[in-house]
Amino acid sequence: MLETGSPAPEMVLEDTVGDTVRLSDYRGEHAVLLYFVRSTSCPVCNRNVQDLVRSGDDLEAENVRVLIAVPESRQRAATWKARQRVPFPVLTARGGTPHEMVGLDRRVFGAMQRSGSLLVDVHGVIRHVHSATLPTGGYDRKGVMRAVRSLGV
Repeated sequence: MLETGSPAPEMVLEDTVGDTVRLSDYRGEHAVLLYFVRSTSCPVCNRNVQDLVRSGDDLEAENVRVLIAVPESRQRAATWKARQRVPFPVLTARGGTPHEMVGLDRRVFGAMQRSGSLLVDVHGVIRHVHSATLPTGGYDRKGVMRAVRSLGV
């Protein structure tokens, strides 16, 4: 996983309609909160995404754009996005998973996908990073919001 204070990696992802999304596309304009769900079928991850949806206006006011990364296919991501009514871009990777790009590899005998979050400021510097193998620990709401407030719009 990455470290707070380090430059964000260049991530090239794909949204649910097949368009390319780069983390660097936001540099100079917006901070980005990238939340990595363990699986679209994970009930804890779905609750965390809904918390982000409820916090969307507050995050927008802080100039933070939310992106959701899923380890499944683009088609499955599109179905999940519609069913969950996720207003944010939902991203997959063209090869591998978005999770692998930031070191959220599967753990516990290669079976448990890790989840986590990454907050990147407008300059492309990581301001918050968090990960966990168990989904109950994959979203540090207080840590994310503290880091967002410290960005200073």
